[in-house]
Amino acid sequence: MINNVLNKIKGHPHVTEGTAYAILFTMGTCHLLNDMIQSVIPAIYPLLKDKFGFTFAQIGVITLVFQLTSSVLQPFVGRYADRHPQPYSLAAGMCFTLLGLVALAFAPDFLPILLSVALIGCGSSVFHPEASRVAQMASGGRKSLAQSIFQVGGNGGSALGPLLAALIIIPYGQHAVGWFALAALLASLLLTRVGCWYSLVLTDVKTLHRRRQAAPCRLPEKTVRLSLGILVLMIFSKYFFNACMTSYFTFFLMDKFGVTVQQSQYCLFAYLAAFAAGTLLGGFLGDRYGRKYVILFSILGAAPFTLVMPYLNLGWTVVMSVITGLVIASAFSAIVVYATDLKPDKVGMIAGVFFGLMFGLGGIGSAFFGWLADLTSVEFIFRVSTWLPLLGIVAVFLPDVKPVRTNDREAGR
Repeated sequence: MINNVLNKIKGHPHVTEGTAYAILFTMGTCHLLNDMIQSVIPAIYPLLKDKFGFTFAQIGVITLVFQLTSSVLQPFVGRYADRHPQPYSLAAGMCFTLLGLVALAFAPDFLPILLSVALIGCGSSVFHPEASRVAQMASGGRKSLAQSIFQVGGNGGSALGPLLAALIIIPYGQHAVGWFALAALLASLLLTRVGCWYSLVLTDVKTLHRRRQAAPCRLPEKTVRLSLGILVLMIFSKYFFNACMTSYFTFFLMDKFGVTVQQSQYCLFAYLAAFAAGTLLGGFLGDRYGRKYVILFSILGAAPFTLVMPYLNLGWTVVMSVITGLVIASAFSAIVVYATDLKPDKVGMIAGVFFGLMFGLGGIGSAFFGWLADLTSVEFIFRVSTWLPLLGIVAVFLPDVKPVRTNDREAGR
């Protein structure tokens, strides 16, 4: 039992019986640094296009390489981590990101830039699946809360990255990308300490951890597959809508209300801040009331607010966007934990699949709505996107996953 582990490992305060908040907040901080770096890449596209004379097709190829390495690889990395946990792989993955940033700061042409963003994407692919495993190991049974603490860091980093790019990289040029390597170095040092904790847990509570994580799901395999399909649909609904908001909400506000670029950015930041807060809220609610109900409330519950947004004045549009961000953001941590409850022996692979879908569908959604906006208008795509949360009604078909109790703590709903 864990108490025996505590007796054996003196001087290691991070190895605690309950929820290891120090580890969770460290992982959230590292997630912030990682996703901040990731969000810098698209933010510097205008700089790269002007400096090297890239075509939009070349910018598209850069995005494709970045998205493929940062999303498609994640399930494979997660599957390997499930079978062969590597406590220090998180720090090693961040070193890929560090090398990619340094290379990007001094890349002289198109192909070196492709290699640089591929290295950064690979670092993200290593980070997300294994980091989700660590968050669940440190949860003490409060898995939704743990996933939310981890995820809110990522949301904060995604909001912070473009702002820092505007302040640091755009004024000072490509070489200023190298300053973000300091963030990767800090994350790598923090993850090395997490690796020490992870190694101790693997060594000293291996049997208990296996019993917690690999307890078989009692649902029929057909029901599990159907449930995973519903969760994928929920990810589609959430991140296609979010892609439209993050990429085109500012254009919608400028076109309809005539606000300045700076004012529209403030409104977008309000939405993103609410989105980050909603992620944490979903963790508390998921552990207390059940993840199925959080998913249903989060996706479908956002629909009344999204549907009225295109028809309101500026003030109420911003208010509805804030409420929408707060509500719809609460779903992701519940979706990931619900999915790992369905496949408890494949936590890393499942986390990799859903993080990969999050990145991949976000990129596809942004490209799709951009293509549709060229054919129609920004106001049209904004109206279309507000119907997507209605797909949340499908969540009523998710089965209730009953709690699994362990000797030391309840580890379910």
